[in-house]
Amino acid sequence: MAYILLIVSLGVILVAAEIFTNGVEWLGVRLNLSEGAVGSILAAVGTAMPESLIPLIAFISGKGIEQQHIGIGAIIGAPFMLSTLAFFISGLVVVLEAKKRLDFPYLRVDERVIRRDITFFFVGYGLGLGAAFMTNPAFKYLIAAFLIGWYCLYVWLTLRSGRGAGHSSDLRSLYFSASKKTPRLMLIAFQVLVAITLLIVGANLFVKEVSVIAELIGIPSFFLSLIIAPIATELPEKFNSVIWLLQEKDTLALGNITGAMVFQSVVLPSIGIIFTNWHFVSGSLVPVVLTFLSAGLVYLSLLWKRKLNAYVLLAGGFFYIIFLWAMLH
Repeated sequence: MAYILLIVSLGVILVAAEIFTNGVEWLGVRLNLSEGAVGSILAAVGTAMPESLIPLIAFISGKGIEQQHIGIGAIIGAPFMLSTLAFFISGLVVVLEAKKRLDFPYLRVDERVIRRDITFFFVGYGLGLGAAFMTNPAFKYLIAAFLIGWYCLYVWLTLRSGRGAGHSSDLRSLYFSASKKTPRLMLIAFQVLVAITLLIVGANLFVKEVSVIAELIGIPSFFLSLIIAPIATELPEKFNSVIWLLQEKDTLALGNITGAMVFQSVVLPSIGIIFTNWHFVSGSLVPVVLTFLSAGLVYLSLLWKRKLNAYVLLAGGFFYIIFLWAMLH
């Protein structure tokens, strides 16, 4: 039954991701937002909800060391999965679609959007993790407050960086209003909310069933929260990005990933600082270092060439293999 429900949960996430990408693109058109804003804010925050709920629920539901390890593992694991596995999957999709892409091996991304996202991620994640080594609670709370302000600045800069990049003629009809060329804003918002609800339900079911299977196998809770839970809860971002890459909407696809990384590097550490004594857990160093290396490689590629090479994204898979090797040894 656990395996059947696992497959069902994947189906729910896949269907919800398709409904979500369709709805959020229409939302961007109606709000006259740029592709960068749609991908990095609307899509990223919406699909980051499932993995954001895991540490929050873990911290609130219990103050024991087990709950704290699950929450901290999820906080560290989420950006790690996005910067390695999600980048790898994105690069793989582009490579497999090479014959259809005139600019291969380069993606058609707004490099300013992705560079800005990664810059905000580096600062936010670095400060959030740095707070784990502080002994003074007041300094930790100051960092938590700064991180919230940092994300507000990020949202403001992203929203004002460009407008009106979306065009309704380029989109499929809204699924909840297929007969209308220009659907109502309320109906678009309703479709997005339904999709987010399905994503959360599907991701939570996936985590639950994977947890059952992992417990039978005998996997420790921190390992589970660091690897299995983030893979499950990052599925919405991965599915959304694959859908957009197949449509050659590369800024939406990559912004969905990097925008979620920013959100998680700010909001999730803030939750950890507020609800726990926020300390480093044994085994955290390797994924943190690999996260910075993988994201840094993408950043350097954008900085030097002003373009993003699909093979640079594929390197994320290499960093993920290093992590698995380190964990098993």
